[in-house]
Amino acid sequence: MKRPNILILYTDQQRWDALGANGNPEILTPHLDRLAAQSVSFDNCFVQNPVCMPSRISFLTGQYPSQLGITHMGVPVPEDTPTLPRLLGGSGYFCANIGKLHFLPHSNRDHRLPHPDYGFDYLAVSDEPGCYEDAYRAWVRRIAPEELGNLSPGLPPAAAVWQDTMGICDGIQHPIDRLPMKAVPFAGRSDLSHSAFVGETTREFLATPPPQPFLCIAGFYSPHDPWIVSNEYLNKYDPSNLTLSQTLDEETFNGVNNHRSIKHGYYAMVSEVDQQVGGILAALERSGQADNTIIIFTSDHGEWLGLRGKYGKGYPGDDSVSRVPLLIRFPSSYNIPPRRMSQIVEAVDVLPTLLEASGTQIPPFVQGTSLLELIRRGSHSKNTALMEGTGWKSLRTESHRYIVHADGTERLFDLFTDPEEENDIHATEAGQRNLGEVRKLMLQRCLMAERPRARIWPY
Repeated sequence: MKRPNILILYTDQQRWDALGANGNPEILTPHLDRLAAQSVSFDNCFVQNPVCMPSRISFLTGQYPSQLGITHMGVPVPEDTPTLPRLLGGSGYFCANIGKLHFLPHSNRDHRLPHPDYGFDYLAVSDEPGCYEDAYRAWVRRIAPEELGNLSPGLPPAAAVWQDTMGICDGIQHPIDRLPMKAVPFAGRSDLSHSAFVGETTREFLATPPPQPFLCIAGFYSPHDPWIVSNEYLNKYDPSNLTLSQTLDEETFNGVNNHRSIKHGYYAMVSEVDQQVGGILAALERSGQADNTIIIFTSDHGEWLGLRGKYGKGYPGDDSVSRVPLLIRFPSSYNIPPRRMSQIVEAVDVLPTLLEASGTQIPPFVQGTSLLELIRRGSHSKNTALMEGTGWKSLRTESHRYIVHADGTERLFDLFTDPEEENDIHATEAGQRNLGEVRKLMLQRCLMAERPRARIWPY
């Protein structure tokens, strides 16, 4: 059996139910739905941190945030970190990342400078869509320089402060205000959006694949806010037909129309990614590599999307933020038929799964568990998901979410009776009956995750 190629389609801020195949009748994702029908689809995959940078490095190392020492944003990933491309590269893989990587903070750096490779042989890094001089703007400058003024969604606040403090004037036009709380049409041509850049550059890579097996990560920024997307995709939806969050805070977020507009933009961005995924999968077929390629589709975290009047992501990492799609399509030679799986799995489990499937040794510092045993035999060594932030940890069981803070404060939610996690029951009679068990499970998971350094002699 030839060693498989690996293609990872990685979105940003896509919640589990933002996929037609996961039971959402309103969202239009025909290409991803087709991929789901060909894949092992996990209904309960949870990430290890509720924001981008810690979640992404956890995913691409198979280690928990606390092990990495990266439990919040703004921490540059050390250049010698043992990432998936570094582990696969040592066994002969050619490794590429196209689009978002987010191993470095966005704001206080010059995106024109060479990026640390982190084990990748090919990098076309663009962590945000058009507000910095990076691989995306270089791509547009090459094929349609007259469109450069239409790309930027505005500088992030931290970048604006940094540039003002440092007296930087990069000459980039920012045609709209940052973070509008509504859907906004993309000002440029639809074939020049950031998602189009990721899709087209990935297709170019697949058209002339390297002679050795490859890892290729297509890192989409969408459906991360701001909700800016071409009319081609906005026009697929009638916002008046979109359902509203049960916990919508109309007063804070300007009422029903604004919520529908945000959901409109979010869904349209997912549909744009879906279209690009369709093109990528078609290019993989044309390359003749499709039946020797493991395909992963997942996201770094979800989105509140109006839950309790909130948008974005973060603590406490409730299901809308921590639960993400996970599709794995194996080559036919693996004899793994498509199916849905309801067991709880974690994002850290993907790296050891890919190492095992590719015949690569799993190092002892990896904390995730390969999913091949679960997929093939239905057995799995854990039935909970651990999430870690700075000063807190949470445990997701089948029935509860338990959160404990460094000061001893606890929270407990019954997910059967309160799926949107609105009512902390830790101090109630029912909560007290369950606290002992979830505390024990949390302690067991923390002990299981420990990876002490290897000793070299008895003493």
